Amino acid sequence: MIIFDYQLSIANCQLQRRLKTDRLQSLEFKQAVNNFDKGADTLELELSGWIIVALCAMMIGISKTGIPGVAILVVPMMAIAIPARESVGLLLGILILADIFAVAYHRHNALWTHVLRLLPPALAGIAAGYFFLRLINDDNQLKPIIGGIVLLMLGVHFWRTKTSGKDAAIPTQWWFALVLGFMAGVTTMMANAAGPVMVIYLLAMRLDKIEYVGTQAWFFFVVNWLKVPFSSNLNMMTAESVKLDLMMLPFIAAGAVIGIFFLKRIPQKTFAAVVQILAAVAAVKLLFF
Repeated sequence: MIIFDYQLSIANCQLQRRLKTDRLQSLEFKQAVNNFDKGADTLELELSGWIIVALCAMMIGISKTGIPGVAILVVPMMAIAIPARESVGLLLGILILADIFAVAYHRHNALWTHVLRLLPPALAGIAAGYFFLRLINDDNQLKPIIGGIVLLMLGVHFWRTKTSGKDAAIPTQWWFALVLGFMAGVTTMMANAAGPVMVIYLLAMRLDKIEYVGTQAWFFFVVNWLKVPFSSNLNMMTAESVKLDLMMLPFIAAGAVIGIFFLKRIPQKTFAAVVQILAAVAAVKLLFF
């Protein structure tokens, strides 16, 4: 009888333990479903949101194949339609799709010396930006610093070209590519905002407009793919965001065609002036907004 009671007590304990385990697993499953639903809800858009995202996709297409800097308003516009953190991941997918159009058209127009020179420090900058995002989850503290540096560099570039004209020396110091490559990596990882930094470097190299756009296209094609595992790890790029990115393909393609049209017709001097002005506007936005 005592043995029977002991065995019954053990069986009851095992049953209670199993019930607790099943209840805990059920709660965890429900929580996971709720989290998935919440993640999906963040990308549910109203009509105005669809219009904004489609317009942003078209602007990115234009900037990738024709006029760099046109997409400076994309980051704040996307943040209006979608929560800021999710918008960064969504924007990365659109950028990658636009990069495909850009490198397809400019497949022979890149100067790979500059691309390969910038990639190692850019990768280090991406890693640094990833750790910053893990620590602060907010790029508002970094944006003013980036904006101030870009404005300073634009000022130096403007002064150098005005005082020396066409005879201004092309920067060949190792630290120039190292610093700008690292800054490009950090800014693109944290806010997809490396455009102004690349303007400084590529203008300083005095590239022809076709070489300028081709070199930038290939640089960002590689860099944006390097960002994917980091963004996925931070849950900024998800299956839902990728679906929405693919839905924007027609608008990206339309923008890419428009960009090619304008690139063929805009004079070199006007091209350089436009990208500098847009870079300055982007830097001011980073500094004050």
